[in-house]
Amino acid sequence: MREFLSNLRLLRRMNWLMLATICTLIAVGVLFIYSATQTRDDSTARLFQMQLKWALAGLVIYLATTVTDYRKLRDVSWWFYVMAVILLVAVLFFGTRIYGARRWLMFLGVGVQPSELGKLAVILAGATLLSPPAEKYERIPSMWWLFLLAGIPMLLVMKEPDLGSALVYAPLVMAMLYVAGAPSRPLVLMVLSGVVLVTVVLGAVALPARLGVTPEGQDRFFRAIRLSDYQRDRIEVFLQPGKDPMGTGWNKRQSEIAVGSGGLTGKGFLKGTQNLLGFLPRTVAPTDFIFSVIAEETGFAGSVMVLVLYGLLLACGLYAAMVARDKLGRVLCVGIVTMIFTHVFVNMAMTIGLVPIVGIPLPLVSYGGTFMVMTLFALGLIQSVYVRRSGL
Repeated sequence: MREFLSNLRLLRRMNWLMLATICTLIAVGVLFIYSATQTRDDSTARLFQMQLKWALAGLVIYLATTVTDYRKLRDVSWWFYVMAVILLVAVLFFGTRIYGARRWLMFLGVGVQPSELGKLAVILAGATLLSPPAEKYERIPSMWWLFLLAGIPMLLVMKEPDLGSALVYAPLVMAMLYVAGAPSRPLVLMVLSGVVLVTVVLGAVALPARLGVTPEGQDRFFRAIRLSDYQRDRIEVFLQPGKDPMGTGWNKRQSEIAVGSGGLTGKGFLKGTQNLLGFLPRTVAPTDFIFSVIAEETGFAGSVMVLVLYGLLLACGLYAAMVARDKLGRVLCVGIVTMIFTHVFVNMAMTIGLVPIVGIPLPLVSYGGTFMVMTLFALGLIQSVYVRRSGL
């Protein structure tokens, strides 16, 4: 009981700016999920209420995680990782298929997305692997084990398929290795290899037809590099913006129109025509394209404010890493910050046409129960590191 009360007193040492930023982003999300679902059918009209419930549950977990010593995670991180992998395997066989993908497991009527657990499991296991208790490693002889740890859930997520979530693993692993002290040369080579791989994939989509390769030859090539039809279509729409505007390119085109039509100050709350008239489909407006709704209704000014909020959140996470008392805390914070940054960058970039459309939500703002709870759990870990910054 005395230890519990002592841990509760740690809440006074929290980074209150971080907590205020989190609550503000959650409020923004609930408001614009409400806006995105007001003229839709009963299946989506109450999503904002569900989001509020998930947020409240997540905040309780956030505070509980803050008062829990993050160093105790060494003992459970591997179990958490194994559980996440088991769930990722299970979803491939027993998952609910929605819009052509198996990404959700149903428990007592509640959908759980194992891919969100997988990202956090890799961060926890990776931080444990890269931060042995003896703190005696300046170089990382086990860096290849981390790639294996990340590679297993990444491949399982791609199998669902969920390319957006799979893409998050690479940058967070690289960031964790860099902070842990991995040699810079192999990290640079890996980054360059990734750039070459992306270039080859984009070229594979854009060039074969221009080089006179037959459709049959193109299909064989895409099967060889494991590129599915829907992924190929999205890349083609990205490279050729005018292609199939009424089909595959619809979401991209309508999102860009929504963002652009917002102007400087927006059309006003609940007055976004792209959203209200259904040009942004009801299946994506509250989730992956929630930023398009925000940009249309609040304009450039509101979009910048959202960016400022995310900047504050990421800065708080990096500051916690800087003042962390040990390597475990530093690696943990940087892994979580990188995960959140990747989500924010890719989500916003795809809504304005800078990257191909991938299914990746906006942290604390997009609708999604599992993602909300896991994000708040991760941010609670950052607070746990921060409140123990002075050796407590």
